[in-house]
Amino acid sequence: MTDTNILFSPIKTGDLDLPNRILMAPLTRNRAQPDGTPKDMAQLYYHQRASAGLIISEATQISDMAKGYLDTPGIYKDEHVSGWTKITDAVHAGGGRIFCQLWHVGRISHVSLLPEGKSPVSSSDLLADAQTFTANGFEACSKPEALTIEGIKQTIQDYAHAAKCAKEAGFDGIEVHSANGYLLDQFLQDGVNTRDDEYGGSIQNRMRLLVEVLAAVEAVWPKGRIGVRLSPLGQAGDISDSDVEALFAEVYKMLDGHKLAYLHVVEGFPGSAGKEQNAKLLARLRKHYTGFFIGNGGYDADTAVMAINEGRADAITFGRPFIANPDLPERMRLGEQMNKPDQDTFYGGDEKGYTDYQFLDR
Repeated sequence: MTDTNILFSPIKTGDLDLPNRILMAPLTRNRAQPDGTPKDMAQLYYHQRASAGLIISEATQISDMAKGYLDTPGIYKDEHVSGWTKITDAVHAGGGRIFCQLWHVGRISHVSLLPEGKSPVSSSDLLADAQTFTANGFEACSKPEALTIEGIKQTIQDYAHAAKCAKEAGFDGIEVHSANGYLLDQFLQDGVNTRDDEYGGSIQNRMRLLVEVLAAVEAVWPKGRIGVRLSPLGQAGDISDSDVEALFAEVYKMLDGHKLAYLHVVEGFPGSAGKEQNAKLLARLRKHYTGFFIGNGGYDADTAVMAINEGRADAITFGRPFIANPDLPERMRLGEQMNKPDQDTFYGGDEKGYTDYQFLDR
């Protein structure tokens, strides 16, 4: 059995002390109220997983225009703050720590999910070859409109407002979701961003929105309580770039200069090909970031230990294993068998497949 002691060595990220390196990844579960307020059962769900070194909340939209999936939570209304406060209280009562992942889906949305049937917004008006989850099940995304300069300014204000709401709700910090083909990624990558103004063209221009969003949330939170999530390998939301390495090398360098709590990188997607080539690219990019680094993507205890021991990561986020194993750190520490996740209950539904997975001592 692998020696997992390194996973349980305390570590500091930003100005937050973590008791272990086994972190809970953001996991969309589509179980919020229609208005974006978390349901009461989410309090137990998150409390059950408080033994994670850090919980990163499910992706949480920053405004009514940021929504892209049915029954996902928000963090921009008083009702949202009240609902999340109960959750953060439950996590803290269990001895845990929790960051709120701030989310704008951009073009990965549908008119039925947006106020007054408005069109989604993005860096440009290119339709995504992707689907989203609506009241009718999975549907093709709607054609977006390119954000105007005024729209960009409003979006930055929305991030700042959501950051304030997250602080009011008792979160320990925030993660700016810039991955997986959502809005900030849509500005970064030139397969989607075809703008010819100050937010398009050069890498520095395409990074501008992320830089300005960081400035806005840094006015609300200390830098040591802010993380960013990236996915340089793309493969989600019909995203692409003509020179992935050049782009993300500059993004890593920029983030390194901000001295944030961490950089959280999606290093693989289920069924992705070219793993050896991707690993080499990720290793080259990694050299551009000297701060706290969180790896994500198909890890188990053995590969997490290896990544940390080799200096490729400081901690690892686990997704599906945390869905099915609320006591995941204890199972890893003891080398116990894992519960198998029920994929049919991942998205939407009630307590089944949400709060009813068994603990070791039950």
